[in-house]
Amino acid sequence: MARPAIAIALPDDERQHVVDALREADFEPVAVRRPADLEALLASRHDVAVAILDGESDFDESLEYYEQLHVPGRDIPSLMIVSPRTLDRLAGAAGRAGAHDEYFTRPYSPEALRWRIEAMLIRQMTVDDGSGAVIQSGPLSADNWSRRGQMLGIFNAKGGVGKTTIAVNLAAALVAMGRSVLLVDADTVTGHIASSLGLEQVRTLVDSLSDTSEAGPGATPETLEELVAAHSSGLKVLVLSSSPLKTARLVPETVADAIDRARRSFDVIVVDLHPDYDALNRAMFGRADRILVPVTPDVPALRAAVQLRDVADELGFRAKLALVVNRANSGVSMTDMESTVGMAAFASIRSAGMQLVKAANEGRTVIDLFPSEKVSGDFRALAERVVGVPRPREAGRVSLRGLFGRKESVRVG
Repeated sequence: MARPAIAIALPDDERQHVVDALREADFEPVAVRRPADLEALLASRHDVAVAILDGESDFDESLEYYEQLHVPGRDIPSLMIVSPRTLDRLAGAAGRAGAHDEYFTRPYSPEALRWRIEAMLIRQMTVDDGSGAVIQSGPLSADNWSRRGQMLGIFNAKGGVGKTTIAVNLAAALVAMGRSVLLVDADTVTGHIASSLGLEQVRTLVDSLSDTSEAGPGATPETLEELVAAHSSGLKVLVLSSSPLKTARLVPETVADAIDRARRSFDVIVVDLHPDYDALNRAMFGRADRILVPVTPDVPALRAAVQLRDVADELGFRAKLALVVNRANSGVSMTDMESTVGMAAFASIRSAGMQLVKAANEGRTVIDLFPSEKVSGDFRALAERVVGVPRPREAGRVSLRGLFGRKESVRVG
């Protein structure tokens, strides 16, 4: 799996050597030849970790590149390549650079530059929101950069459509497949993942930020991995807040960045989002690889999904949406639901009311408690679809093709 993308804005005679060295180290180098190229790259991708800039040839152009990296809501470190003489002149103005920006002097070897990039990326694993409490996404190890797990958002602006049920049981199905999974309760208003899994006295991200801030300068912050609660199924659970009255410390972009960086420690991150369009959700929309949209066969849920489709068009993440029809055995035509929402169904989950209630009462998942039930098969099918594992045909099992009532389903995202 490739490491993060590295934007490279260097002269022609240097660029290819650097590109080759980074590609050999399994990074994804992306050459940019003018500021407009970098602007387009950053608008379309959220995995650009560092930009390598030329600090000699054209200062005004370098400044344009730098401004693109540090617009409001974005803070991507730059590695500025300069001569020793230029570095001496810049020394007195070092305070003007961003906290994570660095300089590198010519002449240099591409291999040496590659290791400097590696060191910068490790330092990036600590996220500082400026409030004094630092969010770390995990242990500082260069090995983690070889992993970039998939991030899934679970969202519908209408509550009661089975959002949390799908998040929990999809995550459990992925664990059963051997994936390492982080389940994030980002519903800071009505979230109840911890209680439904029987996890008590869970330490939240808000708790950690508050305690670190109160402890004052020099306090050692907790990492996200230190905050996660372990469930007996193998799930790791992170709760952002236990109360909607304590969320002021959650800086949306900072929290979203920290969760995004946790990809280095997990194969899949499943994020259960609150049903609204607040700043945290919008930040997560931008970082998610796919947004599963649970809908139930009722008019309010379908209208909310249509609204989300239109919002996604406006904000540019429509391609990430994937419709998951919940309570699919209600008698309402799947084709009608797809037509109403304007999205093809990605998967379907049948009703299993009493089984879900019993599992929640025991602090377990349906996958764990009722592994042979058809609804568990639905969640496994969804998990396999998410990670791209083809589901083998089994005697007596209804295939997705049959559920969709068509020759083949259309993949979304």
